Amino acid sequence: MILAAVSLALQPMATQAGEEPVDPYAVSNVNAGAGAANDPRLLAAWNGKAGIDRVVDRFVDRNFADPRISDIFKNHDQVRLRRTLKEQFCFLLGGGCNYTGRDMRSSHKNLGIENADMNALVENLQIAMGGEGVPFWAQNRLLAKVAPMRRDVVER
Repeated sequence: MILAAVSLALQPMATQAGEEPVDPYAVSNVNAGAGAANDPRLLAAWNGKAGIDRVVDRFVDRNFADPRISDIFKNHDQVRLRRTLKEQFCFLLGGGCNYTGRDMRSSHKNLGIENADMNALVENLQIAMGGEGVPFWAQNRLLAKVAPMRRDVVER
């Protein structure tokens, strides 16, 4: 019985059209890197799940176009990246979503991310959040959740 449960947890996740398959891994909301918020005002400030989707789309577009960090993203599956970021943000913001992506350390392993890269990424996230009209207090709540992930993402 336990073996069956572990086996199910390691099955590849359902993917969206155009998403490249990945090797199986343990799926858990713990992989999101922080716990879910418990404040319904937060999701409302983000304009709900549709607002999260728009922020993530702007954010990913900016990262792929940003000459400071575009090389990090150029070989990544945009479809999967968008899906897992939407899940992660929705989970962290208390939107009731489950995160099906990898943990932060393994998903960023060997990317050579430096502090300057992380700073550019956060800047792009802030611009994307501002474009959706997310109030600063609500932006700061997400940033406070993702800031500790720096230690798992930055390698040098």
